[in-house]
Amino acid sequence: MTNSTFADLGLAAPLTDKLASSGFTIPTPIQQQAIPPQLSGRDILGIAQTGSGKTAAFGLPIIAGLMELKGKPEPRSARALILAPTRELAVQIEEALRSFSPARRISTALVLGGVSRYAQIQKLAGGVDILIATPGRLKDLVDDRKVRLDEVRWLVLDEADRMLDMGFIKPVREIAAKTNPKRQTALVSA
Repeated sequence: MTNSTFADLGLAAPLTDKLASSGFTIPTPIQQQAIPPQLSGRDILGIAQTGSGKTAAFGLPIIAGLMELKGKPEPRSARALILAPTRELAVQIEEALRSFSPARRISTALVLGGVSRYAQIQKLAGGVDILIATPGRLKDLVDDRKVRLDEVRWLVLDEADRMLDMGFIKPVREIAAKTNPKRQTALVSA
């Protein structure tokens, strides 16, 4: 591809400045191919090796979209939902998204099994921009009406193939069915 910078891919200056200050100047092949269609509102299926920059490939368009939104998220809702098969991957995704975000407020929450539900419910009470979750715990919180997904504009299934291999197909389908039908979807796999 001929796009040689993040600005060439269509990302706004506050985001490209933050990336540059973090040492990210040249997009990887998956980023070059995945970012422009997502910025134009299209769904994607991205397949690339581990360590190739997939989190930025789906995360940067979400952050760019969030930067254009006015107001705050609705209580108990999320504007973007990223599902991951494991706690470790979910934590990595949140750390990466925080490192990409410019100074502007982008709120995140982690919803994972094996840690306090109460703390997660409290974090979600005011609404968040990006919810990163494992399917099992998120389904529990949705079923208990502690979080609603109808405001989700972006849905990402990270390591989608692995989630299906781990038996998460039913909760993932149920979760996706509760998101906004006009959402943008990204399926990403290694």
